[in-house]
Amino acid sequence: MNELGAKSISLGILASHGGSNLQAIMDACEDGLLKANVAVVVSNNSRSLALQRARKSGVPAYHLSSNTHSDDGDLDLAIKDILKKYNVDLIILAGYMKKIGPSVLRTFRNRVINSHPALLPNYGGKGMYGDRVHKAVVKAKSAETGISIHLVDEDYDHGAIINQKIIAVDSSEGVEFVKKKVQKHEHTFWITTLNKIQKGEIDLDNVGH
Repeated sequence: MNELGAKSISLGILASHGGSNLQAIMDACEDGLLKANVAVVVSNNSRSLALQRARKSGVPAYHLSSNTHSDDGDLDLAIKDILKKYNVDLIILAGYMKKIGPSVLRTFRNRVINSHPALLPNYGGKGMYGDRVHKAVVKAKSAETGISIHLVDEDYDHGAIINQKIIAVDSSEGVEFVKKKVQKHEHTFWITTLNKIQKGEIDLDNVGH
């Protein structure tokens, strides 16, 4: 992503629920810890805290879902059009629970990124999200888990890995312990990774090669 290396990046954030990662990113932009701005937030949940957080911060926020667009193709185009309207450079999935459509992926090729609460390719794929991931880590009695930030493509948790953080865990402590251990690092890891992208230290067109 060399063309972004010298400038502030414009972020479009998609979130479904609480939006704590969104808040962390907005705070980092506000505090000068990240040379970026959140240009727009989209949620598939009209009651999501993410939309409330965005509006409270003066960020344009939209509810787009099967309730607003019954056809998946129309919804995909609507999300793409909103992201283009706000001249978004990079799209972040911050707890977004829907699959990204082909129009968004084509228009923003190698510019849609997601975080997964484990070390991909382990514990990934369709249906593997949230507590289900941590349960799988505990069941496997793994001594480590982590966070994977990766490009988004047509398949769940399949895109090239951008950055990973390994986190040592004691699986015998249970799911909540593992979950809290991962969440403790998630916000700062997003900021660290976005800084590397903004500075050109990570080139999104060449990750995984």
